[in-house]
Amino acid sequence: MPGLLRGIARTAVVAGTATAVSNRVSRRQAGRWAQQTEAQDPAQAPPAQQQPPPPAPAAVGMDDKIGQLKELAELKDQGILSEEEFAAQKARILSS
Repeated sequence: MPGLLRGIARTAVVAGTATAVSNRVSRRQAGRWAQQTEAQDPAQAPPAQQQPPPPAPAAVGMDDKIGQLKELAELKDQGILSEEEFAAQKARILSS
């Protein structure tokens, strides 16, 4: 039973981390798009209430990858992720 709870907790932490990172990337990209639009032609800038589409997952920048890797390292250091899980997640982040 403790193994099952640990697995559930690990999954929840990884899913929460992924959600937080995804939301942060979306907000950052939306800000960049707004700045680019205003810089090109302020008269044609969309109203503030409209949101640009979320970025594609493949468009993750190097800074975002480094942040994700740091968060994974913290989870591994805390004992939440095993070495194998860390290696698998690291490979997934680096290949995206």
